[in-house]
Amino acid sequence: MSADELTPSEAHRWAARAGLPLPADRLEAVAATAAHIHSVVDALREIDFGETPPAAAYFAREERSDATV
Repeated sequence: MSADELTPSEAHRWAARAGLPLPADRLEAVAATAAHIHSVVDALREIDFGETPPAAAYFAREERSDATV
């Protein structure tokens, strides 16, 4: 499903399916928020990370300065 397809009634259906109460006055806001999240995820999917390793492969180490104080 694309972000453009999520309607307030579909947001209600998905919330009900997940067992989440969703008041009628929140349907439009939830659908709009979901559409925004989908658009951000779509933009992230277009980024070419090339040879970048996954975050789990990163090991942080403390930088040390050779300068003495």
